[in-house]
Amino acid sequence: MNTLFDKIWDKHVVQHVTDGPDQLYIDRLYAHEVTSPQAFAGLRARGLQCFRPKQIYCMPDHNTPTHDQDKPIEDPISRKQVDTLAKNCKDFGLTHFGMMDHNNGIIHVVGPEQGLSLPGMTIVCGDSHTSTHGAMGAVAFGIGTSEVEMVMASQCILQAKPKSMRINVEGTLGHGVTAKDIALYLMSQLSTSGATGYFVEYAGSTIRRLSMEGRLTLCNLSIEMGARGGFIAPDEVTFAYLKGRDHAPKGEAWDKAVAAWRELKSGDDAVFDKELTFRAEDIKPMITYGTNPGMGIAIDGEIPAPKNASDEKALSYMQFAAGDKMVGKKADYVFLGACTNGRIEDFRAFASIAKGRHKADHITAWLVPGSWRVLDQIKEEGLDKILAEAGFEIRQPGCSACLAMNDDKIPAGKLAVSTSNRNFEGRQGPGSRTCLASPLTAAATAVTGIITDPRTLL
Repeated sequence: MNTLFDKIWDKHVVQHVTDGPDQLYIDRLYAHEVTSPQAFAGLRARGLQCFRPKQIYCMPDHNTPTHDQDKPIEDPISRKQVDTLAKNCKDFGLTHFGMMDHNNGIIHVVGPEQGLSLPGMTIVCGDSHTSTHGAMGAVAFGIGTSEVEMVMASQCILQAKPKSMRINVEGTLGHGVTAKDIALYLMSQLSTSGATGYFVEYAGSTIRRLSMEGRLTLCNLSIEMGARGGFIAPDEVTFAYLKGRDHAPKGEAWDKAVAAWRELKSGDDAVFDKELTFRAEDIKPMITYGTNPGMGIAIDGEIPAPKNASDEKALSYMQFAAGDKMVGKKADYVFLGACTNGRIEDFRAFASIAKGRHKADHITAWLVPGSWRVLDQIKEEGLDKILAEAGFEIRQPGCSACLAMNDDKIPAGKLAVSTSNRNFEGRQGPGSRTCLASPLTAAATAVTGIITDPRTLL
C-alpha cells in the first residue's frame, strides 16, 4: 500500500510529465510581503489574473514591527513591502489580513489556527517554513517566487516528487523535554542535510502524544534537516484542534470531512525509501552551540571537538570552545516567538517558569505572539499578568527577531537564546550570536541570566 505522502501527492497530480516533474494541483497558497512582489509583477507583465483567488491568503509578517503597529512603519523598505502587498491584494482581489487586522499574524501560525490548513491538502508559500502546516496532515512545502507566480496564475506547480522517509519516535519524553527538543535532537543526529530529497512522515507513540502546537513546532523544523517537508497523519488530536475554527467545515460537512480524514494514514505495509527510529528516553532538553541548527547538544553536555574547518569557524564565530559546557554561559537576549514557538502553549511553558521569579536585570527579553489571536488567549488566561509581574513585556505579533527584517535585531556580539528556527551567522542581526532552544530553556535563561537547564527550575 502507498504511504500517506503518496496518497496525498498522487491525488493532486494533474499531469505527469514524462522524464520530468509532476503538474501538482495546490489547494492553498499563502503569500507574505517578502516573496510575493515579483510574482505579482510577473502576472501584470503577462496581463494575467489569479486563477483561483479564493484559495490564496495574504498577510505581512516578516517586516511588521512588534510595537506601535497602529502607526506608519518607520523603516522605508519595510513600509514599502507591507504597503505593496496591500495594494497587490486589492488589485488582484485576494484576501488580505493587514497589520492591526485581528486575523493577522505569522502566516504559519494563522493558517492552522483559523482552519485554513486542513488534512489532505497541498499547501505552498514562498517561505521555507511552510513545512509547519504538515502538522495538520497536509503536504506543505516552501516554493520560490517564480513558483508563487505559477500557482497564482494556474493553481498548479511543476514539482519533482520527493522520496519518502518515516521517522519514528517511540517512548515517553522526560521531564522538561518538548517538541522543540525532539527536533533539535533529530537534527543533531541526522545533520542539516540528513533528510535532503525526502518528505518526512513523523510517527510513533511519542509523536502521537504531542499536542497540536508541539506537532506544528516539529514539522516547522523539518526543513532544517534538509527535508522538502514534514507531516504527521491526522488523528483525534488534529480533529479536536480544528473543530469550530473559522474556516474548518461545519455541521454535516464537518462529519463528512472527518470521515475522509480518518483514511489519511500510511498502510501497515507501506514501504518508505528510508525509515529511522529513535527513543524518546534518549532526548534531553537541547541547545545549539554552532551556526546551523544541527550543531546541538543536550543542555547538560559539552561542546564536541570540531570535525572540520566549518565547525572551527562556527565555534570561533560563537566565541565558544570544544569541551565548554553550555550551562552557565552568560546570555544577553532571550527571544520567545517565531513560527516555531509563537503559539499559546509556548507562552504557557515560558510563564510556568517565569511565575514567581523575575527576569535577570541584564537580559533583554522579546516575547512575541505568533498572531493577534494568540495575544488574545494570553490575556484571557492571565499569562500577561504573570509575565508582567516577572518583568516581561509582551509585544505585538510578527516574525520579530527570528530574522533581521524588522526593528528587532540582536546587536553584534551579543548572545541570544532563541526559540526560533535558525542560528546562521547574522540571522538575528549582523554579528549576533544565537543559541536555539525550547521555550522552557529560554525562560530558565531569562530569569537566571545564564544558560540554564530548565529541569532545575521546573
